[in-house]
Amino acid sequence: MMGFFMKETAMIHVKVEQLLLSNVGFAIILKSLDDDRALPIVIGAAEAQSIAIFINKVEMPRPLTHDLLKNMLDFLECRLTRIEIHRLENGTFYANLILDQGGKELQMDARPSDSIALALRCNAQIFVHNEVMNEASIVMSDKDAAQLDPNVALDELNIQGAVDSATPLEKLKDNLDKAVEEERYEDAAKLRDEIQRLDKSHTDN
Repeated sequence: MMGFFMKETAMIHVKVEQLLLSNVGFAIILKSLDDDRALPIVIGAAEAQSIAIFINKVEMPRPLTHDLLKNMLDFLECRLTRIEIHRLENGTFYANLILDQGGKELQMDARPSDSIALALRCNAQIFVHNEVMNEASIVMSDKDAAQLDPNVALDELNIQGAVDSATPLEKLKDNLDKAVEEERYEDAAKLRDEIQRLDKSHTDN
């Protein structure tokens, strides 16, 4: 019983507080339900778009990648019960999907950004390991969260890790290459348009 209690308290229940954009990319803010800690995680443009589409209840003509994953889980009668962001190493966060298939618990490695996008669609709980919160969280009261500027610079949040030196244009190009590789052509077209817009903006300046 003691071991079970210690395992449970090692995880902090969080909610998606806000999606932010700054000069270094996108970030998702996970706010603790138990205290004033919040965890900012830098994510890719495609994942940010997927999360924003769900949060803003945008109707898409065809399923996006994370919608397709949810549909596959439903078809296979496999339920996503929760996600756990359990490790931060060299600036990279690691997460697990915790699945229930006919009463059998399954665990699958996944990126936090994909995990969050899927958890929102599956109405699954999101947890962060206490050690990760201790290492990378910021203090954010409910009042602070309500007043958070969606265009705040990420460095103002004192993010520890997960921010690299790549420019937004470089990040978009990396995401475009990945979208093409994964045959996510709808996402690739939107990323290509954004890259062309940024290229034109730089040329005009």
